[in-house]
Amino acid sequence: MKFYYAPGTVSVAAAYLLEDTGLSYDPQLVDFKSSAQTSPDYLAINPKARVPALVTDAGILTETGAILEYVASRVPDRALVPADAWQAAQMRSVMYYLASTVHVNHAHKHRGHRWATQQSSFDDMTAKVPETMAAACRFMEDNWPLSPFVLGNEMSLADPYLFTICTWLEGDGVAIADYPKLAAHFAMMSARPAAAALRDKGITR
Repeated sequence: MKFYYAPGTVSVAAAYLLEDTGLSYDPQLVDFKSSAQTSPDYLAINPKARVPALVTDAGILTETGAILEYVASRVPDRALVPADAWQAAQMRSVMYYLASTVHVNHAHKHRGHRWATQQSSFDDMTAKVPETMAAACRFMEDNWPLSPFVLGNEMSLADPYLFTICTWLEGDGVAIADYPKLAAHFAMMSARPAAAALRDKGITR
């Protein structure tokens, strides 16, 4: 499989899972600094001009949640999607919140052009990011088990997703230490071999 990523983006979540599961993949850097995501070659892979993208024998897959689910299906023995229907729904509830609320909060810092055209609007959105990200952290701290994994005792697809979101907090003006359960989860996920492998490959810091 070929996996297209950019450091510091949500693509880290899928890269983390690929490393954690031990599946073989070929990482392909999409250099955002040179706008490689808008190049004709990359647009042929992902017309959305975003990462991640996973090239498989069956075709090309995009969107973080979909890629995480596909990777999990390749290693059913890991039970990364809970067998219990309620727990599986809880996992997806976490992932959808991270995708539709927290990621969007974060994107207002540098991606204001997606929603507005005036510089004053961009500045206002950027200024709001520490507040909205802190509010999301408070919600997660108060409402998710995080003991030690997102759902409790077992790792699920929600964990590499949350780990990736937490790598953004310092840059977003949020002190993770203010949220002890989140901080403990981030420290645990950072200490796993998968995180070390990502650092070695330059996929994350």
